[in-house]
Amino acid sequence: MDSQTETGKALVVSFTDSFLAKSLLKKLTELEIQAAFSHTDVKEIGNCLDGTELVVLFMSEELETIPETLVYLKDLVQDKGIGLILIGDEDQYDVIKKTIPETAVTEWFKRPLDIEKLVKRISVYLDENSGEKRKKTILIVDDDITYMRTVYEWLKGSYHVGMASSGVQAISYLAKNKADLILLDYEMPIANGPQVLSMLKNDSDTGQIPVMFLTGHGDKESVMSVVGLSPVNYLLKTIDQKTLLEKLDTYFAKAGK
Repeated sequence: MDSQTETGKALVVSFTDSFLAKSLLKKLTELEIQAAFSHTDVKEIGNCLDGTELVVLFMSEELETIPETLVYLKDLVQDKGIGLILIGDEDQYDVIKKTIPETAVTEWFKRPLDIEKLVKRISVYLDENSGEKRKKTILIVDDDITYMRTVYEWLKGSYHVGMASSGVQAISYLAKNKADLILLDYEMPIANGPQVLSMLKNDSDTGQIPVMFLTGHGDKESVMSVVGLSPVNYLLKTIDQKTLLEKLDTYFAKAGK
C-alpha cells in the first residue's frame, strides 16, 4: 500500500481563496501530504470529505454569517472523529467556541502564522491518526444523558466517541458513521438494550459490530440474562474510568483490532 492510501487527507477550509490557505495547500502537496481545498459552503466541504482525517479552518470575520457550517464542522469532529485545527485571532476563536467546544479542537494557531510549524503539526497528526494508527470509534447508547456524558469525557482522550440516547438514534448514527464497538445500556425506555441489540444484529450493516452491555445490576440472574444475548462483555455502571479503559484496551488488543 502506498503512502497516498496509508495516511489520511487534510482538508484546508477558507471563506475566500486566501493567499495563506493556498500557500499551505501548496506546501502540503510538495511534501506529498494528501490535501484538498474547500470554501466554507457545507455542500462543498461534504464533497471533499472522502479520506479526510483533519480539517484546517482559516477563521475570518465572516464566521458569524455561516452558523450552519460551524454546526457541520462540530458534527464532523464529534461524530466522525475528524481532527480540527483552527487558524485566526482570539475574537474569531471566541465565535467558534459558541458552537464547537474547546475540547473538540485539536489545536489553535494564532496569527501571524508560523506555516512551517503548522505543516509539521498536520503531518504528525495525519501520521498518528491514519490507517491502523487511527483511534477506534466507540458509540455509547444510554438514555441517562449525565452518565453518557461522563463516559464520553472518560474515553475521548483515547477513542473517538459517539453518543446516542436511544436505539433509534444509535441506528441513525450508524447509518452515517462507523463504530468499532458499542457500549449499550441494558435498561432503556421504549426499546431496551436487548431489543436494540436485536435490531442491530438483524441489519447487515450493523450486525457485526461488537457490543458491550452497560448494566446497573450485578446479581446472578441479571448477569446471566445479559450473557445469554452474546455480547462481547458486560460492564457494571459502577465501573471507574481506569478499569473501563483497561477493559476496552484489553478487548481491542485481544480482538486484534
